[in-house]
Amino acid sequence: MSSTANNASSIDALIKKLAREELVDMVPYQSARRLFASGDNAQANSKTWLNANEAPGQGKYQLNSENINRYPDFQPQALLNAYSNYCQLPVTNILATRGADEGIELIIRSFCKAYQDSVLICPPTYGMYAISAENHGADVVKVPLINTVTNNEETKCQLDLEGLKAQVGNVKVVFLCSPGNPTGNTLPQSQIKAVIEMFADSAMVVVDEAYYEYTSEDFSAEQINTKLISEYDNVIVLRTLSKAFALAGLRCGFTLASNEVITLLSKVIAPYPVPAPIAEIASQALTNDLAAMQTRVNSANALRAQLNDWLEQQAWCCEVFPSDANFVLFRCNNLSEKDTVFNLLVENNILIRDQSKQVQLENCLRISLGSEAEISQLKQLLETLK
Repeated sequence: MSSTANNASSIDALIKKLAREELVDMVPYQSARRLFASGDNAQANSKTWLNANEAPGQGKYQLNSENINRYPDFQPQALLNAYSNYCQLPVTNILATRGADEGIELIIRSFCKAYQDSVLICPPTYGMYAISAENHGADVVKVPLINTVTNNEETKCQLDLEGLKAQVGNVKVVFLCSPGNPTGNTLPQSQIKAVIEMFADSAMVVVDEAYYEYTSEDFSAEQINTKLISEYDNVIVLRTLSKAFALAGLRCGFTLASNEVITLLSKVIAPYPVPAPIAEIASQALTNDLAAMQTRVNSANALRAQLNDWLEQQAWCCEVFPSDANFVLFRCNNLSEKDTVFNLLVENNILIRDQSKQVQLENCLRISLGSEAEISQLKQLLETLK
């Protein structure tokens, strides 16, 4: 056996001896870039990335590197002011984070004792809720979404309020994703409010609004869930600049909550969570690019409607999920057709997301809304399937 092999074996043994047992065999969150590593720029540019819910296009920003040798402010004031103006909340209700993902981690670390407390998720949903909980040693309680029928009309992916009620007192944090990922639907406001009231004395209710801007063509006056922060003590809202603002590479998000909750989360966040260049670019986007963002959202919503109509006409597609996000989830007739669609696209360097391993999403694929040209390319390729 080579010395390299011996070293690897020795390191593996040491890790198994010292590391937390449950992490050794844990499968990490399979992000779009982990599933299809971009490699060098030439390789990345040869692919059409429609698997990570990224917005198309590139922004142009000017950076001032005058104080790059200094640590940034804990919470850059210009950034907080800009987001305060945008979300219509005081700066004392805002915590800037490294993407919304850091907000998820902070909430779990702040409210859940490791190996004692639990979080609640409603699958199919964003995978990082469970991964972050497991990383912290918190248990994960699952109350799956359900389909409801009213007046012979089916409404998909609703909260199971009775199932949630049964978990009151058993969990410390409840994660609600609205619009959902990967489902795309917005949860009824009445259901969100019911859950907040249900867990008023026993758990924090986190409303993840990463795709919030896509829910309405005039979202500026519809800051509904942020208003709940002043009405209820147990509400936290997560937001990001990764989607509608087309700044996924920036990793800038916001946790919105009461002043008391923000103070608590500030005790466990890193001392310099937002790098100065990130804060500068984000502040510019929030101050100068709101019209461009709105145009981007309107274009995505129009493209989404077109893609929905096209998918419904394809013989291999049996269901298109309603979406208020920048992606479309659809179901193929069977496993064979799902694999055929997915593999044909991959072979032609068009990457979408296979969601078929999620509960209730057998044979489902998800397409991110890229540019009109990228969606046109995808449709032309899939139209060869008969």
